[in-house]
Amino acid sequence: MAVGARSGRDEGEERPDDAVEHEAEEDSGAKARPHRSFWKELPLLIGIALLLALLIKTFLVQAFSIPSDSMQNTLQRGDRVLVDKLTPWFGTEPERGEVVVFHDPANWLSGEPTPEPNLAQKVLSKIGLMPDASEKDLIKRTIAIGGDTVECKKGGPVVVNGKELDEPYIFPGNTACDDAPFGPLTVPEGKIWVMGDHRQNSQDSRYHMQDSTQGFVPVDKVVGRAVVVAWPITRWSTLPIPDTFDQPGIGNQAAATALGLGAAGPAAVGAAPAALGLTGAVPLVLWRRRRLTTGRTAR
Repeated sequence: MAVGARSGRDEGEERPDDAVEHEAEEDSGAKARPHRSFWKELPLLIGIALLLALLIKTFLVQAFSIPSDSMQNTLQRGDRVLVDKLTPWFGTEPERGEVVVFHDPANWLSGEPTPEPNLAQKVLSKIGLMPDASEKDLIKRTIAIGGDTVECKKGGPVVVNGKELDEPYIFPGNTACDDAPFGPLTVPEGKIWVMGDHRQNSQDSRYHMQDSTQGFVPVDKVVGRAVVVAWPITRWSTLPIPDTFDQPGIGNQAAATALGLGAAGPAAVGAAPAALGLTGAVPLVLWRRRRLTTGRTAR
């Protein structure tokens, strides 16, 4: 009885055809072309790098230069910030407290000089390695979004949906809005209300309420959110949303409307109490009808 089968040759024994294949592989390796030199591959590497940079600038992140003092001390003139351009592609709109870059909505920068970049700056800006000095973009902080009620009286804080904002990011010595108080007003859907952190040195939404956009910035004009101060190295930092925009109730737009706050200012006397009375009366009426129905059924 056979216990096992053999392969037909002992281990280590090499057949003639195996030897021929082995020699052919050695000959092929000996005749293989040498690797390209680094200098020959360098243009290809540069081309791929530039293409990736262009794609990143177009769809992911772009660098912007801060041209003014309107966002001090959060941002200084000459800072380079990186702006997230990916998130808006997924339909995400700006949130309260975000620092955003946006295209000039209604000639806000009319009369402002535009620097003329040289050829090298133009090329580098096209691929996102330098900010585009020719673009008329602005950078401000989003204070209120579509549906919010926002106001600021002289001597007081900014109020969003009835919640006062504690704004530690405002430039030292500045007031919240004493130079240009406003509101109350309601931000239209699809738009935002923006203000600079250096309040007394910022031509923001408050100063463009007579424009075609009434001071509001359309969301489709927003390039993206500034997330990082990338240059100079000594100024490197992130740009998080301040805690004041996370306070409970700040997103309750309905409550602001019930309190009589709107685009035309306070509602007529008695409107707010009537709204609150109606809100309380509806549950009471429903409870009474249920009680009566239960009583009839019991009989």
